[in-house]
Amino acid sequence: MSSETIFFIAFAAFVLVVMSFDLGIFSKQTSHVVTFREAATWSAIWVALSVAFYFFLKSYGYLVHGIYDMAQLEEVRSKYASHVTLVPGNFDASLARFQNNMSLEYITGYLVEYSLSADNIFVFILIFNSFGVRERYYKKILVWGILGAIVLRFFFIFIGSALIQRFEWILYLFGAFLVYTGLQLFFQKDEEDTIDTGNHPVVKFASKYLNIFPRNVSDNFFVRGKIDHKLYVTPLFLIVIVIAFTDLIFAVDSIPAIFSITKDPYIVFFSNVFAIMGLRSMFFFLSSIIEQFRFLKVGLAVLLTFIGAKMLAEPWLHDLGFKPVYSLYIIVAILGISVLASWLIPEKTENKPA
Repeated sequence: MSSETIFFIAFAAFVLVVMSFDLGIFSKQTSHVVTFREAATWSAIWVALSVAFYFFLKSYGYLVHGIYDMAQLEEVRSKYASHVTLVPGNFDASLARFQNNMSLEYITGYLVEYSLSADNIFVFILIFNSFGVRERYYKKILVWGILGAIVLRFFFIFIGSALIQRFEWILYLFGAFLVYTGLQLFFQKDEEDTIDTGNHPVVKFASKYLNIFPRNVSDNFFVRGKIDHKLYVTPLFLIVIVIAFTDLIFAVDSIPAIFSITKDPYIVFFSNVFAIMGLRSMFFFLSSIIEQFRFLKVGLAVLLTFIGAKMLAEPWLHDLGFKPVYSLYIIVAILGISVLASWLIPEKTENKPA
């Protein structure tokens, strides 16, 4: 078993343990309405873990790929971080440079994914309202829905990485797509969307191949029929599937965006996991105030356009000495300005006739 596989299994086990505590499995906690305090506490925990992982990579990043000598370091560097310059004959100094770059790419990717996933909040609210989900079930649905999304993203990320390794020109397609998405988001009008639950493609597909119970049974995802003894899935589980596939749709732009920052699929995956798990916790108090950040959509549009343009201009930027840390500064500036503008610039109100 390779070092990468061992590290990945250990990372997955760690995330599952933290998720179990978050969900309240060990305390036998029943479904409940999440309070602001609980949401803030778990958001702080996930952010703290995300930042701690940055420092872990900075000091022990060699464990991810099993780098123990100069030959292994050169092999991994040429595959995922060819822009990093190693120190000839000095393994420790070279490894420190590589790990500094790895940790920087991780935290930049985490920030990009975290910000781009903010749109998920609006869609999750829309899904819950359209399907008439009780608030006490929100947490359980989001935990398991996003766990399913993580599995789907895993395949998405590593297939994308394999394609990039084989056909590097795909990065230019990603760049053009992100520029298009950013411009489309910028000019898109805000509209109240609705979901036709009966004709939702995921619901129609699941209804075709699964036994659907006509109603929820407490907070169970599965129930066995009393007469026919068949195993049925409840409407609650259908919503979990809808959440998972909805998140995957959002990953169509966010994952290519992170590939503009790093070509290492493990770093892409780690940043994705921490970002969407943290955002899941933040959903419960951001959902009530997210509309106050009215310029966030503009900021995300600029962010996507910048990342796409950076991917298209990567060879020229490299020749000009554009460092990875500059991307982090620009991303922070874009998000910071959009949030500050939302607070400082009052929204215009239309004067209605008396």
